[in-house]
Amino acid sequence: MSAPFDLPEFRRKAVEPVVCIKAGWNLIRNQYWLFVGITVVGILVGSVVPFGILLGPMMCGIYLALFKTKRGQPIEFGDLFKGFDYFGDSLIATLLHLVPILVVFVPSYIVFYIGLFFMMPRNGEPDPRALFGFFGLFALFWLVMMVLLILVSVGFTFAYPLIVDRRLSGLNAVKLSIKAGMANFWQLLGMLLLNGLVSFVGLLFCYVGAFLVLPITFAAIATAYEQVFGLAEGEFQPNLPPPPPTFA
Repeated sequence: MSAPFDLPEFRRKAVEPVVCIKAGWNLIRNQYWLFVGITVVGILVGSVVPFGILLGPMMCGIYLALFKTKRGQPIEFGDLFKGFDYFGDSLIATLLHLVPILVVFVPSYIVFYIGLFFMMPRNGEPDPRALFGFFGLFALFWLVMMVLLILVSVGFTFAYPLIVDRRLSGLNAVKLSIKAGMANFWQLLGMLLLNGLVSFVGLLFCYVGAFLVLPITFAAIATAYEQVFGLAEGEFQPNLPPPPPTFA
């Protein structure tokens, strides 16, 4: 029987949000426009097919380019599509990302509209209590959604980086990402809020700015990953299948 696989260790409360943003910018600024192209195309391609089927490989390709840059290795635009080397594991991670959202969102959505139906005015006479109940139900619905999205966003922050850098399976990457994310919850939440603020500022510039800040937000997450896990030792090698046997 083979020895059990040991998951990488992680540091608790290691993420420094402001440092992540600054270090992220420093990481990509010398190849800024290349990273703009990589991240924008990655997001667009990942959004083409429903259920995020292509999103996982694109995320892996983006982090592959970022980690190669951290190691001082040259990158090219084609590195984005090397994320398909991790297609199976990244797809599993993406589907696991969607499950908790669907499990909570769909029933909550149904309950919300059932409640809305019963609160409708009868005989054309509006009921102030029903109106108050509607707004209360609406607020509760979105509160539940916001809490869920925050938990999922924090918990899955490191899933794709772990698949790329540590060659973890999709399931193990998600499990470890959730553990490390919860151990750095408030720090990661702060970083994600800063990323959101940077993206919001980008939106103010006719939406084009949102694409221009994408490399910074991804690089900030890559930096947070390094703070929590460190980078795997040795020169990066793509996740390719073994070569076929040769015969003399």
